[in-house]
Order: sequence, then C-alpha cells, then structure tokens
Amino acid sequence: MFHTEGALLKSTSVFPYFFLVAFEAGGVLRAFILFLLYPIIVLVSKEWGMKIMVFVCFVGLKAESFRIGRIVLPKFFLEDIGDEGFDMVMKCSGRKIGVTDMPRVMVECFLKDYLKVETVVGRELKVFCGHFVGLMEETKEKLDSPVIGISSFNNSLNQQLFSCCEVIYMVNEADKKNWKVLPREKYPRPLIFHDGRLAFKPTPIATLFMFMWIPFGIFLFIVRVIVEFLLPYKFSTPFLYFTGLRGTLIPPSPDRVGNETKHGGVLYVCNHRTLLDPIYLSMGLQKPLTAVTYSLSPVTELFAPIKTVRLTRNREKDSEMIEKQLKRGDLVICPEGTTCREPYLLRFSPLFAEITDEIVPVAIDFQVSMFYGTTASGFKFLDPVFLLMNPTTHCSAIILEKLPKSWTCQGGGKSKIEVANYVQTQIAKALNFECTSLTRRDKYMILAGNEGVV
Repeated sequence: MFHTEGALLKSTSVFPYFFLVAFEAGGVLRAFILFLLYPIIVLVSKEWGMKIMVFVCFVGLKAESFRIGRIVLPKFFLEDIGDEGFDMVMKCSGRKIGVTDMPRVMVECFLKDYLKVETVVGRELKVFCGHFVGLMEETKEKLDSPVIGISSFNNSLNQQLFSCCEVIYMVNEADKKNWKVLPREKYPRPLIFHDGRLAFKPTPIATLFMFMWIPFGIFLFIVRVIVEFLLPYKFSTPFLYFTGLRGTLIPPSPDRVGNETKHGGVLYVCNHRTLLDPIYLSMGLQKPLTAVTYSLSPVTELFAPIKTVRLTRNREKDSEMIEKQLKRGDLVICPEGTTCREPYLLRFSPLFAEITDEIVPVAIDFQVSMFYGTTASGFKFLDPVFLLMNPTTHCSAIILEKLPKSWTCQGGGKSKIEVANYVQTQIAKALNFECTSLTRRDKYMILAGNEGVV
C-alpha cells in the first residue's frame, strides 16, 4: 500500500490538480474563485484546505459526465511522478493499493489505467440528484491481509489506514526534492491521448500569470486574426513572428519538388498537430494552399485565412473533389483526421494515396506555451481563440522528399494502404515519433465518448 501524494508524486501540493478540475470542468470563473481562496487554503489545516478545494471545484458538477479524472489529470500526474518513488512502488510484489487524500474520482483512472494499481482508496464525493454537492464521505476502508505501507512524514489524512500495515517505509521530504521525473519510456502504459485547455501545470505563481495574461491574450488574438486576413504573407509572416507565433521551415531543394507538375498541383500530406498546420505550411512556402479537412467547426473555417474544403466521408465523392481541387493548384491534407498532442502518429487514411502520384510528405511539430488549441470534449469553436491567445507558439515543418514513383499507386503499383503506411513511417522518422494504428474514432471514444463528428 502506498500513499500517492506522499510516496509517488514529487510535488507536495495538490492545489494544481484541483485547479485543473475547476478550470476544465467548471470554467474560468470557478477557477478564479479557487485561486482567490488559495491564501486561506494555505493558512487553514490540511483537512479544511482539502474540504474548501473539494467544495469549490465539485459543487454543482454532473457526476455522470465528469471525465477530468480520466482525460485531463493523468497527464499531469504522470509528469509529476518521481522516478525513485515509482521504482520503490513497482518493486513491491503482490496486490498494490493506492491511497490518496484527494477524492477517488480524481485519481482512480490514473492509478488503475496507467500504473496498473489494483485498488484505489480515497474519499467518495456525495451526490444529490446526479450532481456533486461538494462534500466528501469519510474513508471506511478496512485491510484484511498483511500490508507493507509506503508513505511520507507529512501525511495526516490516512493515518488510520497506514496504522494497519505490518511495515511502513517513510519517504523523507528532503529526498523527494532530489527525485528525478519519471521518464516517458518507463510509463507502464503510454500516454497518447489527453484533453483539456491548459498546457502547463497550474501552480499558484503560474496561475497568477495566466489570469494576468488573459486580457492581453484576447487583444493579441484579435490583432493576429486581423493581420492574417488583411496582410499578404510577406508582411504578415514577420509581424506574426514578432507577436510570438514562431516557426521554422526546412524547405525542399529545387530538384525535389516543383510548384506545378504535368498532372496539376502537388498534394502535401502532413501529420496533424493543430488547426494551424496548413496555414503555417502555406506561410512557409509563401504561396496559397487549399486545406482538405475531415471535420472542422464552422467558426474555425471562418477564421481560416486559406481556402478549406470539407470531406463528405463518401469515398467516391471525396476522391472526385480532391482530384478537381488538384487540377486548380496545390493541396494540403492531414490524413490522421484529427490532432494528436503527444509524439505519436495516428493511422493515416489511405484516401489520398490513390488520387495522385505527386505526394510530398510534411513532418510538423507544434509547441504551445499556455493553452492547447484543440479539444475533443470541449467547445471546438474556441480552438482558434485559445491557440492564438498563447504568448508564444512554435511550429517546425520539414518538407520531405517527394514520394518516388516506386512507392505510389499509379506509378509503382503499390496498394493505397502500403502508400499511406509508408508516408506515416517517413514522417514518424523525421519527427522521432512513434506510429500507431489508432484512429480518429478511437481518440474521440476515449476522450469524449462519441465518434467525433462535428
């Protein structure tokens, strides 16, 4: 049996995790109220501080639709695990029991799904008419078999449980400060999908900076949108770079890709990180591109400074449409069909492979500093707002060598699936990402409980 906060996580404060619940599930106002109460939370006892945070974060939320503990918090928990604490917990044989001071609904999915912990002991939240009332039940768990406990010296909320242990190993807080962060390679289960808007751990200082930034960020969003729409690329690109929208492009050499071919335009095939991927590519190449989209909200299409064409999910109609657009000029398509934030590539739809031989893979990576501009469970029309509110972003694009004729459907006799897998592999190698067979449907079923149709 181990204490999650005391023996596994490096951080001694649980405030950031409650703030994530308040912000992602309750909204900005609820999160701001929690932030204002932080001085009181620090001054009162640990028990009362926990009760205040639970009440502010959970009161009024629907219990059935609460997903934050499964789709948002695991990322931040994993990034806070101490390597030494993880090794100590994993070395213990037998059934593993995770104990937490936080409500069980916040921690259970993280411990069971990502660390393979069999049992999670934490406080239950009281529910009335399907909504959380912001109060916790008392812990009444009993241990029937001999247990070895791993905890910390400052643990005060679960002393009764750990008193049942035959042996207790105490973790010194001074030692925890020297712990290293658990490397991604040691995750028992890889973190591929996660949701939420915040791209940083909301410590009190970082949260203060965020609230101070939001008014200026809204102004900056408006300015950036106006510049993108009104100015040509040769003027808008340096201006946007000055405002924090940074990017690097490794272009193809002249002997690799021409602007036009005998068969029409070039089809740029990109992995998908954000809704700005086609725009950055167009700005980097300094020429207009048409973006083929699988599913995009009408508001996002409205804010797009380049032409967009929506697929109908009918293979014959979509093939005809793409062929028609290629005759008019260059296209860019993201065959993953949805974004992935982590260093993984989803399965590529093979639709593009059978349409043309003029295929140029493009490897794109995108980093944000404060907000994620993508969501599966939230309001998608806010995607461009959050993305362009970031203080800084950085997009790196590598234009790879055009597919050789031997690796195309028409010229090389390859199947469309072989071509799609080959392009996926080439992009993954360029980015040092890992290929997966997961699809858009898999992502939305995990994060939102639907098939992702906008």
